[in-house]
Amino acid sequence: MNHRPVPEGRYARLANGHRIHYHDLGEGPALLFLHGSGNGACGHSNFNGNLPALVAAGYRCIVPDLPGFGYSDKPDLDYHLDVFVEHMLQLLDALDIDRCTPVGNSLGGAVALGLALAHPQRVERLVLMAPGGLDDLPAYLAMPGMQAMFALYGSGKPVGEPELKAFFQSAFVVDPAVVSDQLVRERAALAVTQNPRVIQTLKVPNVSDRLGDIRCPTLSLWGLNEKMMPDSGIMKLAKGLKNGRMVLVPNCGHWVMIEHRELFNRTVIDFLEHG
Repeated sequence: MNHRPVPEGRYARLANGHRIHYHDLGEGPALLFLHGSGNGACGHSNFNGNLPALVAAGYRCIVPDLPGFGYSDKPDLDYHLDVFVEHMLQLLDALDIDRCTPVGNSLGGAVALGLALAHPQRVERLVLMAPGGLDDLPAYLAMPGMQAMFALYGSGKPVGEPELKAFFQSAFVVDPAVVSDQLVRERAALAVTQNPRVIQTLKVPNVSDRLGDIRCPTLSLWGLNEKMMPDSGIMKLAKGLKNGRMVLVPNCGHWVMIEHRELFNRTVIDFLEHG
């Protein structure tokens, strides 16, 4: 690919042989930003508006593209949750990071939960934005945003930028102006490079009955106009996490870190500094 639709960062060769693309910004305690699973998703498009504030607050921001996405390798695997957890653990190893705070939305939130459950010694704190992994598949498939996503991509036909923009505006946000033409261009360009097996084989177990095993301080943010994730997840997180804080955000859909950037940045920095 000669033209890079989003900025290119660095690459790490993992112990499993795969190569992960990531951005590494700032110095200080490490934050691991984990993006969601939508078509054309990558670390940059999910979090570029949040990184300057967190770098300025004194944090090292590691922003990978999950395997199958962005500029990372796209092996023909079954993309189950433990595959993403393994890759992120090996990325931390490759970067000599002993402990970090995962910051994950949607699929990335499920990966953050999976990392905290399987390797609690590597997780300092958790920041979750409407994470997956809190319900069984039928509950997700009943959500209007999920239905729109499968309708858009289930036909197998190419998806143009106008259709993609309309989908993002209806499924992911309340304020349509948040979905910029640049974001749509970036996501559309990356979507054609994405391994279709990610969507076809994605499997995330319901870990809600294990939330009590997570002991680290946790911040959960949830948009009250969420169309992708069942809002039953709100009480599962609020009651299940023993050391958690829950922030509900009105006039907000699935992209709290994009749609309410300043609120997100302030809230996360306060949590990181004061617990």
